[in-house]
Amino acid sequence: MSDLVRSEQDSLGRLDVPVSALWGIQTERARRTFAISGLRPLPGFVDAVVRIKRAAALTHAALGTLDPRLADAIVRAADEVLSGEHRDQFVVDPYQAGAGTSHHMNVNEVLANRANELLGTPRGSYAPVHPNDHVNQAQSTNDVIPTAIRLAILLAFPSFDASAAALEEAFAERGRAFDDVIKAGRTHLQDAMPIRLGQEFAAYAATIARGRARLGRALDDLRDLGIGGTAVGTGVNTEFGYAARIVQQLRDDTGLAVREGADRVQLMQSMGDVEAFHANLRVFASDLIKIADDLRLMASGPRTGLNEIRIPAVQPGSSIMPGKVNPSVVEMVCQVCLQVVGNDATVSAASAHGELELNVMMPVIAHNVLFSLTILGNALRVLADRCVVGIEANREQAAYWVERSAALATALAPVIGYAKAAELATRSVTEGVLIRDLVEREQVLPLAQLRHLLDLDRLTRGAIPPE
Repeated sequence: MSDLVRSEQDSLGRLDVPVSALWGIQTERARRTFAISGLRPLPGFVDAVVRIKRAAALTHAALGTLDPRLADAIVRAADEVLSGEHRDQFVVDPYQAGAGTSHHMNVNEVLANRANELLGTPRGSYAPVHPNDHVNQAQSTNDVIPTAIRLAILLAFPSFDASAAALEEAFAERGRAFDDVIKAGRTHLQDAMPIRLGQEFAAYAATIARGRARLGRALDDLRDLGIGGTAVGTGVNTEFGYAARIVQQLRDDTGLAVREGADRVQLMQSMGDVEAFHANLRVFASDLIKIADDLRLMASGPRTGLNEIRIPAVQPGSSIMPGKVNPSVVEMVCQVCLQVVGNDATVSAASAHGELELNVMMPVIAHNVLFSLTILGNALRVLADRCVVGIEANREQAAYWVERSAALATALAPVIGYAKAAELATRSVTEGVLIRDLVEREQVLPLAQLRHLLDLDRLTRGAIPPE
C-alpha cells in the first residue's frame, strides 16, 4: 500500500482505491467505468439509501441477528452522513449499471468503512463490519433502490409543496388586490368579453391548488414499501418479521406514514407509482408554463404590447438596448418546466423497461424524478417571492384595452340580435370607433339601456339580472 492508495480485492481481482476514500473497490470500479456526466448522486437519493441502512441495522439488532456493537457503529456512521458529513464520498455517476447496484454499494462501503473507523479499525479492513454481510444484511439492490426512490420522493415533497403553497397564496393575494381591475378577456389571442384581472389571478391560484391535490393523491401510492423483498420480491434471506419491523423503523425515523407493501413482487417489478407521480408533476409543469406565458403576454410592452401588468425587474434585460427590462423570472420558470417535461419522457420510457422481476433503469428514474422535484420546487419559490408578490396592475392600460374590445358587441346580442351585433363589431374595428360610441351615435339603443348592457363590472359577474 502506498501513501496515496490502498489495494482491495473482490471477485474480479485486486484494484487500488484512494487511501483517503471511504468508498471501496466496487465503488472504485464504478467510478472508473461510469465517468459519463460528471454528476454526483442527488443528496436526497443518498439520504434515502442511508436511512434504509440505518433502519436495517436497528431492525437486525432488535431481532438479535446483528451484534449490537456493529449495529451501533453502522447507525453512528449513518447519522454522520445524514447530518451532512462525508458527502464527497458518494461518487458514482447517475448513469451507471442497471438497477443502481453501483450507488448501493457506494453507500454500503462508505458506511462499513466509517463504522470500522469508529470501532478502531482502518478503512479498507472491512472488519468487523463488512459492507455486504452487515450493512447490506437481508437486503438487495432490488428492494433497497425502489424503496429509496419512494422514500426520497416522500421526503422531498413537503419542501416542494410548501413552495407550491406559497405560490398559490401569492396568486390568491394578487387576485384579491386586483378584483376591481376590469380588463379585456382574450380567447385565441383575439378580443373576448371582459374579465377582472383578479379573476384571472384567482384562477391561477386554483390551478396551483388542483395541481397540489393531484400530486398529493399520487404521492399516497408511494407510501407502500417493498423493502424485505430482497432479490426477486420473495424475501429470501430475511428473518421472520423483518419486513414489517424495518417499515415501522422507517416510519419512526422519518415521521412518514409509510406502510408495508401488500405485494413486494409487484412493487419490485413495477415503477408505475413513481411514473404516475412524475406524470402529475409534468402536468403541474405544463399548467405553470401556461401561467408563465400569460404573465409574459400581459406584461409585454411597455409601449408596443399589452402592458396590463407590471412585473418586478430583477436585472437589466439587454446587453445592447438600454433601459430594456425582461420578464426574467417567468422565462426561467418556463425553462425549468420544459426540463421537467423532458424528464418525464425519460421517466416514462425508463418505467416501461421493467423486464420480469426488476426494472434495471431505476437509476435514471431516480435522478430525473428527484431533479424535477428540486428544480421545480426552487422555481416555484422564486416565482412567488421575486415576481408574483410584486406584480402591479396597470389600471389605465387595462381600461384602455377593454373599451376597445370588439367583443363588447356580444353584450348587445340578446337585445339587438347576433347579426346586428356582428355588424357593429366589424364596423367598430374598420372605422376605429368604440362599440359604445358607435351604438350611441347610431341610436341603436336608448342611452340608459346601452349603459346597462355595457356595464363592464356587471359583465364579469355571471348571469345578467333583469333591468
